[in-house]
Amino acid sequence: RNTVVFELNDSTAAKELYAQLPLSIAVENYSNNEKIFYPPEKLNTTDTPQADARVGTLAYYAPWGDVVMFYGSFGSAPGLYGLGHAISGSEYIQGMSGTIRIEKSGFP
Repeated sequence: RNTVVFELNDSTAAKELYAQLPLSIAVENYSNNEKIFYPPEKLNTTDTPQADARVGTLAYYAPWGDVVMFYGSFGSAPGLYGLGHAISGSEYIQGMSGTIRIEKSGFP
């Protein structure tokens, strides 16, 4: 089993995503550089930084309400907010398909 570990930032949106875990959720291909999934609840982006997406970036695209895992470089876009980055396993993002399991780790 391949595991990607993301370190979240201290934003409200990242905390709200973390509070929704664990999730078993469908992951989809989007474009040629990212995988996306839709968390059950939309995230509040009030104090969340704009994303500068590179390989391993975890972001939230507010207009669609989806979480984005980048396996290729992207940059920034209006409505794209940074949630964190992969600290290990980013090479596995591109191969994700079907239903993935997202779990909490490392924090109380």
